[in-house]
Amino acid sequence: MADERDHLTGRSGEGWHPEPELLDVRDEETSRPALERLGEGVWAAALDYVYDHGMERAIGEPADYEELRKVFFGPSGEPSPAPTEPATSEALIEEFRQRLAPHQANAWHPRAYAYFTPIPLWASISAEVFSQVVHQGVDVWHCSPSATFVEEEVVRWLCELVGYPEGSFGLFTSGGVMANIMSMNVARDIHLRRVRDLDRPPRGVDLTAARVYVSDQGHFSVKRSLDTLGFPEGTLVKVPADASFRLRAEPVAEAIARDRDAGLTPFAIAATAGTTNTGAVDALPDLADLADREDLWLHVDAAYGGAAKLSTRLAPTMDGLERADSITIDPQKWFFQAYDIGGMLIRDGSLLEQVFSYRPEYYRGSGDPERAPDAHSDELDFYRLSIEGTRRQRALKMWFSWKHLGTPGLGKLVEKTVDLADALKGKVRAADDFELAEESNLSVVCFRYLPDGDGDDVAAQDAVDVRQDAIQSALQLSGRSFLTTTRLRGRTWLRAGILNHTATETDLDILLNDIRELAAGI
Repeated sequence: MADERDHLTGRSGEGWHPEPELLDVRDEETSRPALERLGEGVWAAALDYVYDHGMERAIGEPADYEELRKVFFGPSGEPSPAPTEPATSEALIEEFRQRLAPHQANAWHPRAYAYFTPIPLWASISAEVFSQVVHQGVDVWHCSPSATFVEEEVVRWLCELVGYPEGSFGLFTSGGVMANIMSMNVARDIHLRRVRDLDRPPRGVDLTAARVYVSDQGHFSVKRSLDTLGFPEGTLVKVPADASFRLRAEPVAEAIARDRDAGLTPFAIAATAGTTNTGAVDALPDLADLADREDLWLHVDAAYGGAAKLSTRLAPTMDGLERADSITIDPQKWFFQAYDIGGMLIRDGSLLEQVFSYRPEYYRGSGDPERAPDAHSDELDFYRLSIEGTRRQRALKMWFSWKHLGTPGLGKLVEKTVDLADALKGKVRAADDFELAEESNLSVVCFRYLPDGDGDDVAAQDAVDVRQDAIQSALQLSGRSFLTTTRLRGRTWLRAGILNHTATETDLDILLNDIRELAAGI
């Protein structure tokens, strides 16, 4: 009887796959050389992408959505049927080169400032290879011992970085949205339950009249979190930010007083440390004082700005962060990590298990098979601390990167992007044909091109708005630079989120000159 292995590899004579040595790795003599060739081919294609595309154009070859669908899918513009015939790895690598590589938003380009997409550190990329090869699902510890310990260690580094006390903890998530959802989940099941004096976590009617306060500059995921968690419409109260786009304590206190007078139940503030729009940091110390006085849960979305704590120079911009009950931090932004990795930190780490712990029979620990599935254990099983069950090993790339550069090294990269943002602000202020929006202390710059001045009436202002959108579109199609636009105070602004530490002041000069040149043809 033929060995099952023979059937898998085609050695039984079927020969159904052209590269059987990539399917069965048990024969090192045949598989290892093939895998080494595969690795060389993949790495070469990846570097070709970086140098042939990533650093040549800020975004892929110019094409609108419908046109690009036809370039990618073919004349129909629709996905093809699932493949029925195998393909060689060489053919797939070539397909990456020809079909995928030319059409990317190129974070590697020194003038790609559209989104919070930094260049991932090579240590992070390298660790991703190890992470996928060892293939650990970081849910129950005995299925992923070292992966569990790595995540525990990096989480404790983050807790120390933000200034959290002993007993704090957290975990890595898919991104900032999931971290915000989990944080509000804990706020609901722990704090709102206590405020409402309930004998169980609040659900359904218990959520009626609850109120959460956020800046009008806060991230959309705060609203998504409340919707996901079953809160009714009206739970989220948007409080206007000040002239610097920061949430202050005074208007929040006024909103709380109004809601208490109306018989409603304020229970949380969702502050932001580094808004997506402008990089503004809410008044964290004052908001923490307010949360203490009013007995509110304080969550801080520091997905972007929290990394400022890596820099001794910039850390004071995050003063008050250590007083938050929960924090969202997003290493795939200013920690320069490869996708995907977000993080949720909580001052009282024991609350995670109180909210998220389930103990199914099939997760019984291998060290004590007689232990009941709901018995207490000191073993660290992350599935008991999270909405997610199986999670990929996200922490390894962070562990590698942090060890590779150290905290001061990571901080230097953060500082460099802030220095570049400051340089761009200075160039905009010095130019007669540009206008700078309110400044932040981080690395976001919002500005407008105004060659003819601002205009005195609504029609002129509207024309200025249209011009900014046209400039953004022209830049994107040219591939020279990649910015977004945003709306501030009812008007349209160009927005540069500078997280590329390889950019230079020369790149900033090119950006402004490109805007002038392209605007002349609009």
